[in-house]
Amino acid sequence: MMATGLPQHRPAVGGVLAGAVPALLPDPADDRIPGRGPVDGGRAPCGGRSPGRRRGVDGGTVLPGYDTVTVALRHGLEAVDILRLRRACGAVLQSRNGSTVSFYVPAGTCDTWHLPGSSCTPGALLLPVTDPRWVMPPATAADGSTRPTDAWVLRSALCEAACTLTAGGLGPF
Repeated sequence: MMATGLPQHRPAVGGVLAGAVPALLPDPADDRIPGRGPVDGGRAPCGGRSPGRRRGVDGGTVLPGYDTVTVALRHGLEAVDILRLRRACGAVLQSRNGSTVSFYVPAGTCDTWHLPGSSCTPGALLLPVTDPRWVMPPATAADGSTRPTDAWVLRSALCEAACTLTAGGLGPF
């Protein structure tokens, strides 16, 4: 215990904090969607980009013109709230098992993304807008393209969300 009466969080093996809320921790088994690996607290390796659309699991289309930033569920939902208030939230998709959310960002973000607690991978899975996993369904422009979230605005929102959750005692980020 600290002098304030609040318990201290001590890192355990693998950098995971002992006593952390399980919903805030990424699920390492959530790698079933193409283009997404487990959130490992760092930048995911970026492979080559596909030259065109291809079919993904769940009947979706993998879009090469976008990258996806994946974070733990609670962290991502807090960031969605912040982005919605700023009217800056693009498409956001929840993972199949519900442990993470993925933000659609412009292609090329993967090359410069370095934010602990998140991963960025090339490509994005576009499911039908009626799929229940959409946190924020894609708003299509006149040309049929999906509106991504600006990468720098997302970075700011994720940092603000981490501060808010930490201040509320909901997790170390």
